[in-house]
Amino acid sequence: MAASTSTPNDTQSQSNPDESCLDISIFKELAKKALVDALNSVNGAKTLVLDPSLAGPLGLITEVALLKHHGVDKMFWLEPGPLTASTTNILYLCRPLIKHVKVIADQIKRHARESLHHTYTLFLVPRTSTLVTRILEEEGVLGDVTIAAYNLQFIPVAEDVLSLENDNAFKEIWVDGDETVVYDASQALIMLQKLYGLFPRIVGKGDYASKLAHLLLKQTSTTSTTFTSDNLLGKVSEKLDSLIIIDRRVDMITPMLTQLTYEGLIDELIGVTNSQVEIPASLLNPPSSQPGASSSTAPPTSPTTATAPSLTKEKKRKHHLTASTDPLFSDLRDLNFSFVGKKLNQVARRLEEDYKLRHQAKSVAQLRDFVGKLGGLQTEHQSLRLHTGLSELLVPMTRTEEFNKSLEIQQNLLASYEVNSQIAAIEDLIAQGADMPSVVRLLCLASIINGGIKTKVLDNLKREVLQAYGYKYIPLLLSLAAPPLSILVPNPLPPSIAQSLATSKYPYSSLRKSLRLLIEDPDPLEELENDISYVYSGYAPISVRLVQCVAQKNGVLSNPEKEKKAGEDSDGRKAGGKVQAHPIVGWKGFEDVISSVPGETVDIVQRIPGSTDTNLVPSAVSALLLPREQTTTSVVFFLGGCTYTEIAALRWVAKQSKGRNFLIATTGIVSGPSLIKSVAGTGKSDSGSQEAGL
Repeated sequence: MAASTSTPNDTQSQSNPDESCLDISIFKELAKKALVDALNSVNGAKTLVLDPSLAGPLGLITEVALLKHHGVDKMFWLEPGPLTASTTNILYLCRPLIKHVKVIADQIKRHARESLHHTYTLFLVPRTSTLVTRILEEEGVLGDVTIAAYNLQFIPVAEDVLSLENDNAFKEIWVDGDETVVYDASQALIMLQKLYGLFPRIVGKGDYASKLAHLLLKQTSTTSTTFTSDNLLGKVSEKLDSLIIIDRRVDMITPMLTQLTYEGLIDELIGVTNSQVEIPASLLNPPSSQPGASSSTAPPTSPTTATAPSLTKEKKRKHHLTASTDPLFSDLRDLNFSFVGKKLNQVARRLEEDYKLRHQAKSVAQLRDFVGKLGGLQTEHQSLRLHTGLSELLVPMTRTEEFNKSLEIQQNLLASYEVNSQIAAIEDLIAQGADMPSVVRLLCLASIINGGIKTKVLDNLKREVLQAYGYKYIPLLLSLAAPPLSILVPNPLPPSIAQSLATSKYPYSSLRKSLRLLIEDPDPLEELENDISYVYSGYAPISVRLVQCVAQKNGVLSNPEKEKKAGEDSDGRKAGGKVQAHPIVGWKGFEDVISSVPGETVDIVQRIPGSTDTNLVPSAVSALLLPREQTTTSVVFFLGGCTYTEIAALRWVAKQSKGRNFLIATTGIVSGPSLIKSVAGTGKSDSGSQEAGL
C-alpha cells in the first residue's frame, strides 16, 4: 500500500508556471488527517482489518509507516474466515456493503464462542449506514461494536484530477439502481465549495447529472452558511466559475473505444488501478551491470537488453504512475501513442548530449556544476528506462491481429461504413477466441451508434458469445440490454421496452456533424494534434465536446488551433498564443444539439443559501467580467467514471484557453474493459492472503 509523499501540484507548477491553479493537495491532507483521527480514537495497540477495495485509495494518501506510528500492530484483509488478532482492539475499515457486515458479525460471534475478549470499532467509508446498523442488530452483535464514519471523499490522483476512487460507481447506478454514489458525490462537491466558495453556475447533461445538481443545491441550502475561513458556502467563489456535470450514460461511445494515448493504452493493455501499474521489476531497478560512476555514462536508447517477451515473464512490481516525481511521464501521458517513440528518442538524445558535457569540464568549478546536475540526469535516465521499457511492452500488444482488427471495426462503425460487414467481423473475432470484453464492447458500440442490432443477428451473436465464453455471462448480456442502461438492444425494439426507450435512441449521426466528432483520413497525422480528436486518432469524445459547448464554444465549431496560429482570439485581440476564454453562459448556442441528446439538461445559476432574490450569486458572465489576467477554474465532474483519454482531451482544451483551467473530478477512472468486467461482476479483486503484510 505504497503512497507518494509528493505534492500533486509540483507538476502543475512546472507545466503551467504562468497559470494560477488550484492546490488540490489539501484533499490528501484532509483525508490523511481524518484517518489519523480515526486511528487515534481507539487507544492503544490495534489490529486493522481492511476492506481490500480501500487499499489502493488509502495508498494514495498515506503510508504503512503512518499506520504503525498510530498504533496499528497488524493489518488483515476483510474476508470470510477466522480472524486471529494479537491485540485487544480490533478496528474494521470498510465500505458499507452487506457482505462485509456479515463477515464482521461472523468473526465477532466466532470470538464470543471461543471466549476471546476484544473491543470492536467499525469505521464505514465514507459515512455510516442505517442498513449496517440493522444487519448488526439482526446478527445480535450491535452492542459489541462501536460504529463511526471515515469521511474519505476526493483523492488527488494527478495535479488536476480528483477521484472518489469508486470502481463500481457505474454498475451501482445503471445496473443495480443504487444511487448512493450520487449522494456521496454531492457531499464531496459540497466540500469543494466549502474550500473555494459556491459554484456560480451549475451546468450538466443526463438524468443522474440532474439528480446530482438538484441534490447539491438542496444540501448546500441546508448546510450551515456561517462564513469562516474553513467554510465558504456563504460566499461566491472567486476561483471557480462553474461546475459542469457529465452523466456517463450520456456518452457511452467514448469508453467503448480503444484508448490511444500513452496513459490510456497502458490502462487498456496492462491495467492501471488507483494510479498504480504492475510492471517488470527490472524496469524499476538500475542495471546491476552499471555500478557506481559507470551508471553515469551516456543513456541507452533502450532501458534493458531484455526483449519484450522476456520482460513479460519477469516478476511484477507495482509502480505509482505520477507526474509529480516523474516529469517525463507528464510529457508522455497525454500523447497519442504513435508519437511516444519520437518523444523518447528526443529525450535520449538530449540526455546523451548532457552526459557528454562532463568531458568538456576542465576546471574544478565546471566539474562541480556537472556533479550538481548528475542527480537530475540519473533520475531522468531511470525515467527514460522505465517508459522505454513500458513502450516496448505495449508495442507487441498493439501489433496483434486482434488489436488492429478491433481498431478497424471501431473506426468503420464511427464512420457508419458497411455496418453489416463490421457485425460479421465481430462474429469472426468471437470464433477466433478474442478477449471477451473486447468483443462485448464492440457489440455495444455497434448497437449505440446504429440504434440497435437486427434482432435475429443479435440473438445469434449473444448465443455465440455464451457458447464461446460461458453461460456465466448471461447476467452481463441481460444487464446491457435492460433499462436504464440499454446499450445492447435489438432493432426494432420489442414492444415491452420500446415505450421506455422511445426517446432514448442515441442521435449519433446528427451529433457527428453538429459536434464535429470525426476527422476522416487526416493527412498528415500531425494534424490531429490540433484538435481533441488526437486521443482517438480522428474521433473527438462526445463528453469533451459537450464540455466545449459550455467552456470553449469556438472549439466545437472550428479548430481553435487555427485561430491560435492566426495570432488573434475570437474578439480580435492578441492572446499570446492562446484564445481568451469566454464567459460561462450555459448551453447558449447549442440548445438544439443538447436537447437531442437523451437525458435531462441542467443550467442553474446558484443562489447564496438563505438569501433573498436580490442577493443572487453573480452569474458566470459577471464573474468573468474581471481583469483579463485573472484565471478561473471550471470543475468538470464525470458521474459514473471517465477515461484517461477524456482527461487528456480536457488538458488539451485548457492549453488552448487563456484565463481558464479545468479541474477534473470523477467517481473513478474507467475504461471499456473495466466497465464490461464491472457489469459482469468479474472486476479485479485486491484481496490476497488474509494478513496484509503490515
